Amino acid sequence: MESNFDSNVISHSVKILERSNIFITGTKKVNSFNENEFSIQSVMGNILIKGSGLELIKLDTNEGNICIKGKINNVQYLEGIDGDKEQGFFSKLFK
Repeated sequence: MESNFDSNVISHSVKILERSNIFITGTKKVNSFNENEFSIQSVMGNILIKGSGLELIKLDTNEGNICIKGKINNVQYLEGIDGDKEQGFFSKLFK
């Protein structure tokens, strides 16, 4: 599933409450998601959220806000602030 958000959103924050709720502002696009992983493009780059029982609770495309519920095990920013996808082993090897 892919959603495009308002590109005028500038501020960005990530707030995790009790490892069971995550609120993200400054979201540009949801690249994909399932119960174990969310891939989100923010104004500060791609974010990968891993866990179990993850579900989308709130999505505000006008403000660029997202709320996810479930057991959060990992939140990771991927390569590049410009939102480029993480490079694979071979693409790094043959630069």
